[in-house]
Amino acid sequence: MPTVVIPFAGAEGKTRLHSSARIRRALAHAMFCDEEGAAAAREAGAVVVADPGGGQGAAVHASLEGVEPGGILVVNADVPCVVPHDLRSLLAATPAGCLALVEALDGTTNALSLPAAGVFAPLYGPSSSDRFRAHGASLGLEVVSVAVPNLAEDVDTMEDLTRLQLRAGPRTQACLAELERSVVA
Repeated sequence: MPTVVIPFAGAEGKTRLHSSARIRRALAHAMFCDEEGAAAAREAGAVVVADPGGGQGAAVHASLEGVEPGGILVVNADVPCVVPHDLRSLLAATPAGCLALVEALDGTTNALSLPAAGVFAPLYGPSSSDRFRAHGASLGLEVVSVAVPNLAEDVDTMEDLTRLQLRAGPRTQACLAELERSVVA
């Protein structure tokens, strides 16, 4: 059984998405899972790790503590079109013992496939895909880029979300429809 880590900062992590904190919160939770992301994750059988502070890299690092080597995926929460098949595709495209990544169009990293938790380094931010490649190479690992469109398409702005709306999950689509109704009313 693979381990999947999904760092989720809620509305606080999506400041470019919308000026309203209420709308950012609703959209961030809809893209992740539900009104209460942690509660929904627990109900689905996931282990929820408290955010230690220090950003996305520190949160992922804390989540990977004690995880045994094997199929380990780190997938950002702002990829609303992802379905289970996409995760299986990333795992299947990762050669044994290698580091694989899916990068966004802007050069950031949306997903990682790690052979072991100790391979992870907190390298997120602009051009992070280049830093992850260099880090893997410095460890003597083969690093491969994997093209999984649903993992590559992240949401940073309302324009991104509008563009992906028809491919997004049902909760995200419902949240957007509700927002449209409230603007019209």
